Amino acid sequence: MFLKRAVLALQAFVAATLLTGAAIAGPIVNSGHIESELVPQETGIAPGGTIYVALRQKIQQDWHTYWRNPGDAGEPTKIAWTLPSGWSAGDMVWPTPIKAKLGPLLDYAYEGEVLIPVPISAPASAQVGTTVSLTAKVSYLVCEQVCVPEDAELSLLLPVVAGSPSADPQWGGKIAEVLAKAPKPAGLKAVFKLDGQALKLAVTGGPLKGADMADAYFFPYSPKVIEHAAEQTIERGPEGLTLTLKPGYDFVGGGTPPASLEGVLALADGSAWEIGATAGEPPATASGLGAPPVKSQPSAAGAPGGLAGALVLAFLGGLILNLMPCVFPVLSMKAASLAGHAHHESKARAQGLAFLAGVLATFLALAGLLLAVRAGGAAVGWGFQLQSPLVIAALALLMLLVALNMSGVFEIGTSIQGVGAGASSRDGALGAFFTGALAVIVAAPCTAPFMAGALGYALTQPAVVALGVFAALGLGFAAPFVAVAFIPAVLQRMPRPGAWMETLKKGLAFPMYGAALWLTWVFAQQAGPIALGQVLGAGVLAAFGAWLYGLAQGRRATGKAFLVQMIVGLLCVTVALALAVSAALAAKPPTVAAAAPSSGPGLVAEAWSPERVAALRAEGRPVLVDFTAAWCVTCQVNEKVALSGGKVAEAFKVRNAVLLKADWTNRDPVIAKALADFGRVGVPLYVVYPKNGGEPVILPQLLTEGMVIEAIEKAGA
Repeated sequence: MFLKRAVLALQAFVAATLLTGAAIAGPIVNSGHIESELVPQETGIAPGGTIYVALRQKIQQDWHTYWRNPGDAGEPTKIAWTLPSGWSAGDMVWPTPIKAKLGPLLDYAYEGEVLIPVPISAPASAQVGTTVSLTAKVSYLVCEQVCVPEDAELSLLLPVVAGSPSADPQWGGKIAEVLAKAPKPAGLKAVFKLDGQALKLAVTGGPLKGADMADAYFFPYSPKVIEHAAEQTIERGPEGLTLTLKPGYDFVGGGTPPASLEGVLALADGSAWEIGATAGEPPATASGLGAPPVKSQPSAAGAPGGLAGALVLAFLGGLILNLMPCVFPVLSMKAASLAGHAHHESKARAQGLAFLAGVLATFLALAGLLLAVRAGGAAVGWGFQLQSPLVIAALALLMLLVALNMSGVFEIGTSIQGVGAGASSRDGALGAFFTGALAVIVAAPCTAPFMAGALGYALTQPAVVALGVFAALGLGFAAPFVAVAFIPAVLQRMPRPGAWMETLKKGLAFPMYGAALWLTWVFAQQAGPIALGQVLGAGVLAAFGAWLYGLAQGRRATGKAFLVQMIVGLLCVTVALALAVSAALAAKPPTVAAAAPSSGPGLVAEAWSPERVAALRAEGRPVLVDFTAAWCVTCQVNEKVALSGGKVAEAFKVRNAVLLKADWTNRDPVIAKALADFGRVGVPLYVVYPKNGGEPVILPQLLTEGMVIEAIEKAGA
C-alpha cells in the first residue's frame, strides 16, 4: 500500500511539473568514475524552435575525460541520440580543454565538472502541450593512471510550449555561460606554412590586437597535424602572433598534408576562438616587431640561457640551500664530522669526497624517483616525498636516533674523540656519505633562490638533461664542505681534537632533537591525533631500545646479559619502526576547520583556489597567494618573520588586500598544477596579483616584512 501511494504521488508530481511547462531530467547515472545527466538551458521548447540540452558530467577527482581531439592518447566523449520523428540534434559544443601532461604525452582533457551543450531542434509540427522524451547513450573514456571506458543512458522529459520558454532556473545560466565562453569564429585571419622542420601558424586581426598573448596555445581539431607535446613558441606583433609548431604525421610522417589547419586558439585569460588557417605566407604584422619569442609550455618562464643557464642557476641555488633553515639541523653533523678530521688532511679530503658522493647520489636518486612518478602522470613536485606520512614518520625516528647517538646514549662505529685519536678513514668516509645523504633529504622541502627556475626548466626536459641539472644542484650544495676539506689553511685554523669535541658533539645533538620534533609536528598536520599518538609511542620505544643497546655497549662484555640487552634493544627499535609505519599507513588527514587559519594579529588567510583568485581579481582587490607546506621550514620561517606582524596586517587592511594560503602539506594536484603554471616544482612560492589586473608578481623565497608591505602597496596602488 505504501509503495502504491508513493508511485501515485510521484506520478502526480511529474504531471504537475509538466503542466507548469518545466523540463524533468532523468536520474543521474553513476558509471563508476563519473556522474552524468542531461540538463536543459530552458524549461521547454516551442514548435520549430531550438534549445540547448547539455551533457553534464561530474568527474571523480584526479580523473579526466577528453576533448574532441584527445591529443596523444584517449578517446573523445560520444553521444548517440534517440529522438522523436522530425526532431534533430546538432553538433556538440566543446568547451576549451586543459592540457594534461602524462609523461612524454600531452592530452586535451576535462576535469571536475564539464557541461557539453548540444542544440536540439523541434519540428514545426510539434504539438503544444505534449511532452517528448529525449534519450542519449553516452560513451566516454575516463583516465587517471589507468583508463576505463564507461557509458551511460540518459533521458530528459521536455514539454512543447507556446511562445518563448523561460530559462531553466538551475541550469539556464550555467549553460549560457558555457556557450558564451566556448570557442567560436571571430573574423580572425589565419595562414600556415611548413618551413623545414617547423610549422608556422600566423593569426591576425580582431580580438588579438593589443591582447596579452604570452600563453597562447593552439588546440588542433585533427590529432595528426602537430606533435602535441612539443613546445609552441610564440612571436608577437601589433596585429597578432605567429606560433611555431612541430609538424605531425600529416606533414612529415607520410600522411596527406591538409588543405586547411583548423582548431582553437586559446589565451591564458580564458578567451578562445575557432580558426581555419589556409596555406600561405605568414604576414609580417603577425610577429617579429620588437616582441621576443616566448614558450607556451611551461606557461611561466623557466631558466634563462637554456641548459647552460639552468646549470649555473642550479649550482648557485645549491650553494644558497646551505643557508636555508631546513638544513640547519644537519649542519651540526657536518661541523662535528669535519672537526674530527681537521688536522688529518688525507682523512678530511676523504670525508669531503664521501660527503660529495652522498649528496650527489641522493639528489640523483630523488630526481630519478620524481621524474618516474611524474612520467606516470602524478602531479608532484620537489619535496614530494615529504607529502607522505610514511616518509615523515620514518625520518622523525631517524632524526631521534641520530640525536641519541650524538648525545652518547649509544654509538655507531667510533665516537668523534676516537676518530680524532686515529679511527680509520673508512669509518669516517662512511659517516660523511651518510651525512651528505641525510642533508639532502632534510633539504628537500626547501627551494632556495635560483633553484626555482632551474628545476622548472629541468622537469620540462629529457631525463638526461634533467638529471644533469639536479647534479649541478648537488655540486653547489656540497661545494662549501668539500672546499673546506681541501683547503689546508682553513683546516689548520680549527682547534685540535680533544675532550672538547665530545662536549661539542653532545651539544650539537639538540638541533637534531629539534628536527625530530619538527617532523613529528608535520606528521600531526598530515595524519591526525590518533596516528600522532602512535608515532610518539614509537619514539619512546625507539629511545628505550637505543638506551638498552648503548647500555650493552658500555658493559664491554660478551656474557648472556650483554647479548640479551643488545638483542632486546634492537628489537625495541625494530618494533618502534613497525609501529610508526603502521600509524602512517592507517593515517587519515585531520578534519579541516571551517575557520581560516590566522597568519598574525588581524591578518587571516583564506583557503586558496583558482576560483577564489578569479573572484577577488574581478572585485579589483590585490591578492597575495602563499604556496606553503607544513614540512617546508623556510615557509614556516617566512610566515613568522614576514607575514605575522601588525604592520603587514595594517597594510593589507589599508589596501583592501587578501591573503590566500595554498597548503601543499598533503598531495594536491590542483596546487601542483598551479605551481607548474609558474614554472615551479616546489614551495615556497609567493605570488602577488595587482588589483587592476596585469601580470602577477613573484616575490623572493626568503621574505621580509618590508618586502611584503611594499609588494601589497604597489599591488593596491
